[in-house]
Amino acid sequence: MVVLAASIISKSGKALVSRQYVDMSRIRIEGLLAAFPKLVGTGKQHTYLETESVRYVYQPIEGLYLLLITNKQSNILEDLDTLRLLSKLVPEYSALDEDSICKTAFELIFAFDEAISLGNKENVTVQQVKQYCEMESHEEKAHKLMMQSKINDTKDIMKKRANELDKIRMEKGKLDKGYSSISGPRVIEKTFSDMSITGTGFGSGSSVSTDMDSFVSKPKGGRPSAAAAAPGKGLGMKLGKSQKTNQFIESLKAEGEVILEDAQPSSVLRSSPLLPSDPITVTIEEKLNVTVKRDGGVNNFDVQGTLALQVINDADGFIQLQIENQDVSGLSFKTHPNINKELFNSQQIVGAKDPNRPFPSGQNETPLVKWRIQGMNESSLPLSVNCWPSVSGNETYVNIEYEASEMFDLNNVVITIPLPALREAPTVKQIDGEWKYDPRNSVLEWSILLIDQSNRSGSMEFIVPPADPSTFFPISIGFAASNTFSDLKVTGINPLKEGNPPKYAQRVRLVASNYQIV
Repeated sequence: MVVLAASIISKSGKALVSRQYVDMSRIRIEGLLAAFPKLVGTGKQHTYLETESVRYVYQPIEGLYLLLITNKQSNILEDLDTLRLLSKLVPEYSALDEDSICKTAFELIFAFDEAISLGNKENVTVQQVKQYCEMESHEEKAHKLMMQSKINDTKDIMKKRANELDKIRMEKGKLDKGYSSISGPRVIEKTFSDMSITGTGFGSGSSVSTDMDSFVSKPKGGRPSAAAAAPGKGLGMKLGKSQKTNQFIESLKAEGEVILEDAQPSSVLRSSPLLPSDPITVTIEEKLNVTVKRDGGVNNFDVQGTLALQVINDADGFIQLQIENQDVSGLSFKTHPNINKELFNSQQIVGAKDPNRPFPSGQNETPLVKWRIQGMNESSLPLSVNCWPSVSGNETYVNIEYEASEMFDLNNVVITIPLPALREAPTVKQIDGEWKYDPRNSVLEWSILLIDQSNRSGSMEFIVPPADPSTFFPISIGFAASNTFSDLKVTGINPLKEGNPPKYAQRVRLVASNYQIV
């Protein structure tokens, strides 16, 4: 009941693109494809034909054939449905000629993989396949444009500030030349009077009015002068950031920018990322792609998971991973081409096809197993959010509430609500958690550090000027959790060589990659 291969061939039997879904040698697949044109004949209108071992399901597309090779026990109706889906996908990625098919071979193979999994047709549409292959995000594009705009604005401001500092340095240079060519306290007093600085010396309590950031006078010997080494009790001159620079940084912080202060080298070393202490690290991650209707119902509920392995030393790479997972409806697995699929399907052991070949080592993680869960309903959502905007007079009252599932404890929850253009921050009447207004992006961020048994539900109410209810959508939600839908985990590591099982660390997380209320 599986598709053995999906191919695009010429009328003469030349293979242009072929994707196999079972272990099959190149000689065998080329022989099956080369024999197909001889079996078709001319003047026949059938869409399939059978041999002693396989069944061909095909469709002519101009001067080419789109061909599925299946076993004879497969369901012909399902095979025809799969063929129709692929025939709609091919024109989306390529023109129907040999050169174009060869140029877009990888795009076609990726599209075929999204339509067929382990030889069985996925319940997807053409638009969903294109979305999965492109993985474009409107929010990401808008964020990049916004960040580039911020960078350009900051560069302009920094250029202006640099020009001001250059002028100050030029003035200081002129003054330094005057000091080096003329000696004597009387001349220095005269120069200070020209700079509109009142007082008799550094130790006086007089006020100073100048744009110079600092002034240090050193003799030729290299040691600081007595006046510079022991300043008086008055204000004198201060070294450090000017008041204008501080005001500029404070204004950026008020707009929501993250300002990195100057740090000492020791603190930089302390904050550097630490190398993993365990020789083996297993990372299990599931990403949510959810679109929920504002009035109830789910447009899209897709869970994509990955099991990745990181091995520090080559000697620790000769291992097999014993895994287990919860039996979830709609769960399907894909393994890396170098993983023993029979061992995985029969015993849930992740091991290499060649036991004499270790897993890759180094600082990078290697994905070994991927899975997808489809077909879940609204009751399985980790977090549900309802938004109720209502206009009353010259104000719009917006009530938002969340309700979390008992399955997960959610960390770092951020609910982002778009707002109309405002002159000032909205008035928040009541909130469970914290809020932040971003005037540049015109959004209100509702943050809850942790949602557990103590706060499975919460609400917020704020007031803005009159606005259309659709202005407050789509609502974006971000969070993380320490357990997953599949509950997949590694229960043990089996060494392939003599010795004790190596130590390993396991990291499990669930991340809301794209979670929206539309």
